[in-house]
Amino acid sequence: MENISLHQRVGRRSVMLAYLLLFLFFQPALAGRAPIRITGKVTDGPSSVGLPGITVQVKGTSTGTVTDATGAYSLQADDNATLVFSSIGYTSVEIAVGGRTVINVPLAEDTKSLAEVVVVGYGTQRKSDVTGATVTIKGDELVKQPVLTATQALQGKAAGVQIISSGQPGSSPVVRIRGTGTALAGTAALFVVDGVLTDDISNINTADIVNVDVLKDASATAIYGSRGANGVIIITTKRGTVGKMTVNYTGNAGFRLPANLVKMANAAEYANYVSAASGNIVSPGTNSTDWYSQILRNGFQQNHGLSINGGTDKSTYFLSAGYYTDQGIVIDNVYKRFSIRANNDFTFNKYVKVGMSASYANGDNQIANLNTAYNDAYRAAPLIQSIEGSKYGNTSVYQNVGNPILDIKNNNNKATDNRLLGSAYLEIKPVEWLTFRSNMGGDWVNQNSRVYNYQFNNDTTTFINAGGNQRNPNSNLSVGNTRTFHWTWDNLLTFNRKFDKHSLTILAGTTAEQYTLTSFTAFRKDVPAAQNLWYIGTGNANTSTNDGTGDKYTRNSYIGRLNYNYNDKYLFTATIRADASSRFPSQNRWGYFPSVGAGWLISNESFMQNQHIFDLLKVRASWGRVGNDRIPSDSYTVTVQPNLAYPFGGGVATPGSAITQIKDPNLKWETTEEADLGVEFTALNGRLSGEINYYDKKARDLLINVKVPSVTGDADGVVLTNAASIRNQGLEFTLNWRGKITNDLSYRIGGNATLNKNSVIGLNGGQPILDGGVGANQQYTTRTDNGQPVGSFYVLQVLGVFQNDADVSGYKNSAGQIIQPSANPGDFKYQDTNGDGKIDDNDREFAGSYQPKAYFGISLGLTYKGLDLSIDAYGNVGNQVYNGKRGFRQNVLDNVERSMAYGRWTSGSGIQTEPAANSGNLQASTYFVESGNFARINNATLGYKIPQVILDKVKVSSVRVFVTAQNILTIKKYSGFTAELPGNPTSQGIELNAYPTTQTYAVGLNVGF
Repeated sequence: MENISLHQRVGRRSVMLAYLLLFLFFQPALAGRAPIRITGKVTDGPSSVGLPGITVQVKGTSTGTVTDATGAYSLQADDNATLVFSSIGYTSVEIAVGGRTVINVPLAEDTKSLAEVVVVGYGTQRKSDVTGATVTIKGDELVKQPVLTATQALQGKAAGVQIISSGQPGSSPVVRIRGTGTALAGTAALFVVDGVLTDDISNINTADIVNVDVLKDASATAIYGSRGANGVIIITTKRGTVGKMTVNYTGNAGFRLPANLVKMANAAEYANYVSAASGNIVSPGTNSTDWYSQILRNGFQQNHGLSINGGTDKSTYFLSAGYYTDQGIVIDNVYKRFSIRANNDFTFNKYVKVGMSASYANGDNQIANLNTAYNDAYRAAPLIQSIEGSKYGNTSVYQNVGNPILDIKNNNNKATDNRLLGSAYLEIKPVEWLTFRSNMGGDWVNQNSRVYNYQFNNDTTTFINAGGNQRNPNSNLSVGNTRTFHWTWDNLLTFNRKFDKHSLTILAGTTAEQYTLTSFTAFRKDVPAAQNLWYIGTGNANTSTNDGTGDKYTRNSYIGRLNYNYNDKYLFTATIRADASSRFPSQNRWGYFPSVGAGWLISNESFMQNQHIFDLLKVRASWGRVGNDRIPSDSYTVTVQPNLAYPFGGGVATPGSAITQIKDPNLKWETTEEADLGVEFTALNGRLSGEINYYDKKARDLLINVKVPSVTGDADGVVLTNAASIRNQGLEFTLNWRGKITNDLSYRIGGNATLNKNSVIGLNGGQPILDGGVGANQQYTTRTDNGQPVGSFYVLQVLGVFQNDADVSGYKNSAGQIIQPSANPGDFKYQDTNGDGKIDDNDREFAGSYQPKAYFGISLGLTYKGLDLSIDAYGNVGNQVYNGKRGFRQNVLDNVERSMAYGRWTSGSGIQTEPAANSGNLQASTYFVESGNFARINNATLGYKIPQVILDKVKVSSVRVFVTAQNILTIKKYSGFTAELPGNPTSQGIELNAYPTTQTYAVGLNVGF
């Protein structure tokens, strides 16, 4: 110190004084700087689905929180802090605050786990936390297919979900989740679109969908109580995201072609068959008409969608419009749909948020008279020319069958519907761990129908030469209008806290809904043929008839759910829903539907940390009950029928009223109880993933008709009551593999399979249900009875074909009686099941059902640089179908299939499977029951993304062109048009007038700006 000069000492002291002054000057400001409140939402990747349970930590501190059920969070931090967003199943993200008060974060999924977010009833959960059986399908996978609804595109993509689709334009497929669980009550799955409950999503543009989440077991669906018995499908549509406005277009256009057509006998083959059947020589002539080719065509289809997306921290928006056209493959058949959507969200402050979703769709369906035309095309003689000059060929020259073309042309059947589906919500978050949400939704539908039948006479001077049953001496017009309105109102409170290793979410609330329907129809004859005069008022007032009906029911519910997670290892879920339905009498109005589930994340245990096979391994088990109230609203109410004539003394009829039906005043809920056990895993660094489920699903107190003593005025002697049980047991398997060969070349392969056993396990005094009538000689073909699947075929057993007279006389019972004494060589030999020496309905046996024993889906994908290829396949095995077309033949002059003409029995042929040429009117037998097994390539799509370096020059963000094909190849045993036959459970699987399977070939374009 002695060596330091005075100047140096003064200098040092001056610097120290300067630092001290600076510190004192800024110290008040530093001391007064308070942490800022930061809010935001964590979402799953590019979608707007909120992620619950995401940890938000201030880096380097112990300060943090977790996101609530909607993905929202709120915490305090310095303006220069860094936030860390992390969760099992997602790649961690660090974001500098930079003075911002709102930070929204999309997290990328970590493919090494199953922790993707899924939508469950009234909320969301991480997939790894779910204890019920659910499956998620991304909207990007569904939009590839040129179909009307997302339901059609689901086919083959989810284990336990059977989709039975029709090629008819405007039609919605049948959905069966884990088998058929009822006989007479409704079987449709429940759809939930942005919180609104509905039974149909044909109004939803597939391009607007982010995710489809399927809730399969009772534990997952119990939160929906009375609506959950048949499974729940939750549709989440796209919402706006923060950022500059983006514009996206997606569309495709192409043609639909008939597939798997049945070959009918030509003129020569027909003449030969009829000659043999009738004993009269029939000349084939010079004409040979293929009637199916006359009513079928290649139909044009197109689908276009345009959307706008964007927003700020305070408000976001998603707007879209779509146009869909499907001509169908039947002449004069076309369906059009125009749809628009608006989804908006507004954040007022950290406490209050509101939003709305609204969609409008207009459907216009020109319906072809396929039911009659298809039957006539099958039966009409090929000898008749379809059109003779200016007139239609008269097919009734040979039999009472109409001209199939005229079946379609002689009427104009049009249906239009306008539908508005929407919801609005208010969300209040007074504190970080508590959220109140009120959601009001509505589904309004207005449908109009108009059927005009032209006047057709057998006057050769007119344009039309109508014959047989096509004569129509008077034109007529039928009009109808149906209006429905369904509203729901949910009020929910969600508590979400994390305490050290404990995570707890509690949901409680109420929900109410009401459905109303009004419908009327009117009819008049002699309405002029000019379309501008197709109104009831222009017809003959003396021929007017009118009718009307309606319906109204309400539900009121209380719901609660608890989700508990300990240390990301042990999971527990409990749910309760109490439902009251006006469809039941007051003493049975309330139903209570509980569920519990537990899960164990084995892969998070310490003893699993050093293994290198499983990335995630979870076992789960659940149990739950759900209900079904889909019965007519007056099922328990006895009504009086007025204006009945009562004869008194002298034969004079006096008008009066009477009770003409028996009803059970104590009807109660159909209840489904289900146990589920599952294993989920990912392995080998995320390349392999899979799931195995076992379920046991019992539906009890099912509605069925029970025989009762006849009473005055009662025609049937049966009453609808709760007296049956149905059981579905099954196994589900899902396996997916993702691999990368090079940095540019990657692939995926996946598949799922479902094994299901369906059986009626108790009618409890109920009468077996006979259904599936085919023609005059086959009054029923199915029987729903104990120990058999619902809607099992119940027919005579064909043992072969009688080869000669000795065969006929030698077929005897144990008592020596000839069983079929009136049979001829070439006739079917039927089994005398009960041994009474005759063939009648008492000899019928069960011969399988339409319900498959197994169904499966396969998916393949390949990506190389900008190229992408995907192939999907679907099929089922172990079921039967009934060839009702053959069973409906009623006349010796009816046409036959080519295989019947060539493969028929003739003397000395030894053929045992096809009878001799006959006039039809055969009894219901195993001859008509065929294998329903099939496998089909559902879709193949090849796409190419234009390189970004090229798009940057024209300021376009993305362009993808693609070609796609639907139903490319079907391998099936069934000889008819299609083995996919939608219908009611007790009569399903009978092909009479099924719309043929169609193939579609289209090109498409996706563009983003």
